[in-house]
Amino acid sequence: MELKLKRPLVFFDLETTGVNVATDRIVEVSFLKVLPGGEETVYTKKVNPEIPIPAESSFFHGIYDEDVKDAPNFKVIATELAEFIGDADLAGYNSNKFDVPMLMEEFLRAGINFSLEGRAFVDVQNIFHQMEQRTLKAAYKFYCDQNLENAHTAEADVRATYEVLKAQLTKYEGAAFEDKHGVVSYPVINDVGALHEFTNLSKPVDFAGRLVYNADGLETINFGKHKGKPVVQVFEQEPSYYAWMQNGDFPLYTKKVLENIWNRYKKEKSESKAKAAMAAHSVEDKKLAKKEFNQQKQEAPQSISLDMLKGLQDKFKK
Repeated sequence: MELKLKRPLVFFDLETTGVNVATDRIVEVSFLKVLPGGEETVYTKKVNPEIPIPAESSFFHGIYDEDVKDAPNFKVIATELAEFIGDADLAGYNSNKFDVPMLMEEFLRAGINFSLEGRAFVDVQNIFHQMEQRTLKAAYKFYCDQNLENAHTAEADVRATYEVLKAQLTKYEGAAFEDKHGVVSYPVINDVGALHEFTNLSKPVDFAGRLVYNADGLETINFGKHKGKPVVQVFEQEPSYYAWMQNGDFPLYTKKVLENIWNRYKKEKSESKAKAAMAAHSVEDKKLAKKEFNQQKQEAPQSISLDMLKGLQDKFKK
């Protein structure tokens, strides 16, 4: 089944020095851009991480220090990569938890203002895990009935992910899904927006999972002593928590999102104080105006009676 796209959808996969978003680096990128109508464009490139690649990582993806010593670092390719992606929606395998935050971390280090606002994010692994719960290699065999050759090379994995999603759309067309609350839906449909909703059930704010949306749509802390509390509530109770996170070992994109929430919180608090001050001032103005009115009323001359008017007329003979 071919994808019904309203705008481009970019499938991507990153090979890295490790799995720590804050400290590890990308060693290879592969992006497959699918346009409405099915036209495809591929961007694949080795990247010099500028740090040693651990042996266990090299054993996993087959990329060694020697392979990337003459490759450009991410900052060199960041602009052309951002232009290649453009305003496309993003898709990948385990991309919401790893590839998206890792990509954002590298863009921020490179000084590229790559926005995630308004994009859909389709995590093929989430469809797979919620419907079948397997690995990419098993998914490719299960859905496409083929063995995945060259597994863990970026381009092979990203193409397999693309093929798996198309096969999932065919297999789960009309298939029911029951969530943990017993609600039954038919979520796997040929629509990127619907797939975005189904593959983002945890509703992350920062993609690294440190901040998530709760049932009421509020940004919430998702770790540590404040887990489950709205971020704004934590700011109110413990303002120093913001500084602690900004100075801590958290991904740059998590810090950027937190900064946006902090600035919004400070602005709303300032506006609230200003409105309260204006309201109090207005009450004082009304009290002062009433006091002046009563004083003027007391000082005003008494009304002229008819007898007084007649006396004045006789005096001035008018």
